[in-house]
Amino acid sequence: MEENTAAAAERRSGCGLLSVMFGRRALWSKKPTVADNGSQKSTSTAATATSNIQFTKSPGTDFKKPREDQKVSAEPIQNNKIQNQRSVVPSKPSSNQYPNNHQLGHYENQQRSSHNNNNNSSSVDPYRRGQRKVPREAIGLSGELESMITDHQKSRGANGLVRASSSNVMLFGNLGNLNQCGPATTANYGNVNTQNSGYGGKRTTVAASPATTTKSQEQSGSLCRAISTRMDPETLKIMGNEDYKNGNFAEALALYDAAIAIDPNKAAYRSNKSAALTALGRILDAVFECREAIRIEPHYHRAHHRLGNLYLRLGEVEKSIYHFKHSGPEADPEDIAKAKTVQTHLSKCTEAKRLRDWNGLITETTNTISSGADAAPQVYALQAEALLKTHRHQEADDALSRCPVFDVETSTRYYGPVGYAGFLVVRAQVHLASGRFDEAVEAIQRAGKLDGNNREVNMVLRRAQAITEARFRGNELFKAGRFEEACAAYGEGLDHDPRNSVLLCNRAACRSKLGQLEKSVEDCTAAISVRPGYRKARLRRADCNAKIGKWELTVADYEILKKEIPEDEEVTRGLSEAQQQLMKRHGQDS
Repeated sequence: MEENTAAAAERRSGCGLLSVMFGRRALWSKKPTVADNGSQKSTSTAATATSNIQFTKSPGTDFKKPREDQKVSAEPIQNNKIQNQRSVVPSKPSSNQYPNNHQLGHYENQQRSSHNNNNNSSSVDPYRRGQRKVPREAIGLSGELESMITDHQKSRGANGLVRASSSNVMLFGNLGNLNQCGPATTANYGNVNTQNSGYGGKRTTVAASPATTTKSQEQSGSLCRAISTRMDPETLKIMGNEDYKNGNFAEALALYDAAIAIDPNKAAYRSNKSAALTALGRILDAVFECREAIRIEPHYHRAHHRLGNLYLRLGEVEKSIYHFKHSGPEADPEDIAKAKTVQTHLSKCTEAKRLRDWNGLITETTNTISSGADAAPQVYALQAEALLKTHRHQEADDALSRCPVFDVETSTRYYGPVGYAGFLVVRAQVHLASGRFDEAVEAIQRAGKLDGNNREVNMVLRRAQAITEARFRGNELFKAGRFEEACAAYGEGLDHDPRNSVLLCNRAACRSKLGQLEKSVEDCTAAISVRPGYRKARLRRADCNAKIGKWELTVADYEILKKEIPEDEEVTRGLSEAQQQLMKRHGQDS
């Protein structure tokens, strides 16, 4: 009877631990339904309905220190008919009753007044009532948390604590294990960001004040960690599952991280974290988490199946088939058949590259990606390399842009230094062909650090440096009006890369200034042949053709540009003039 009364008090309280960390949630559903309970049954009866994780401190929000007599203490129930009944905490009104902070303060004043009427001494321990000690379980998480916050405010002040609009106390700084970048989150969230919360309301995120010190963050973070460790990891997992179902993958990831921090040896938490990472596009990190789940529990079928799918997307077919076969009831014959199809296309890719059949390689890499290996950097690199060999620079750039972007550290950890250096070589060449010279040098220098003995790395590095230097000298000479010398400088760069579209277009500009219009058109045409979407080259060619009097070709170029950039006034004016000149010529001919 006593335990039921205490539990009822906790259910009535609207400001428990879960409200402090993650906003208001409906708690204590008896039979939660989760996306992935793993191989272990949930031991918690807690479920969640709604959540908004608060990431930042609201600037300009100050709260007075609560006095000692503002603590909410347990009130004994005076009833002669019911004996041995433990005291309960009077529940705070919900955020719907008192949505504003001043109303919440009014409520606390009422509670203090009620407390003073029932207890003449304001210094009585909130966990004692006269000579009778009230167990901490009867107070519940709400009372314990109120005591922790009061103690923190006494020793540290109110810095680091803010009140949300729902009258819940929120903590600025690290939320559980959710990493934050720097003292302020303005870079990530802007000043004020209002968006749908996914639970039928709006969430407003206010950037933290830049004046927030590291010391206050550490204090708030330590309190947050102290509170986090009191939560049931199963409850955190259930919250994460619900956020995952609602598409809030970043919030789900934070909750799974918090559960892992409390119980790092639970395979289900790792597997669920892997699912959240996959949804966020962090495929390699998801692989590492699945591996850890299987290390903890070798016969965890769900993790094996999840890892099999990840390896398939990365083009690791043999590993994929292995884990599909160990996924038990999760296994699906179609998964293995799909993996074998990808394996067949990969074999054809290898053969095409050996034979230097670049068109065949383009076809097979396309088939490999469409068959399931849609996150395999080595496949995209092969495709981009083949497109470069066939002088289709724009398509090579497009192909590599579709490849998932993994950070350097994670990629090096997964593929190894030599493997990732090979990918960087192709990326550097694509940057170079697209005129991104600085990015090309940066990528190839990084490849050199990873695999300094690679001959191809050193060759591409020398070529990138030579082209970049030639472009720089040519630009400086052009600005100085020394067009002949600038033309020669660009020509030196083209000796290293004869089809570089940017150098061709720059040389065309020099030749146009020198009156060499026909040669300028030739350079522009060469640039457009490898990059059909290179607007500057097409515009320059149209201008040169107009000066020569080739109005049909001028109109053709301007019409293409008009479709791509209809709002451009220069294009509109050039097209109109070219059409008028063409009509005059046709009139004279007739």
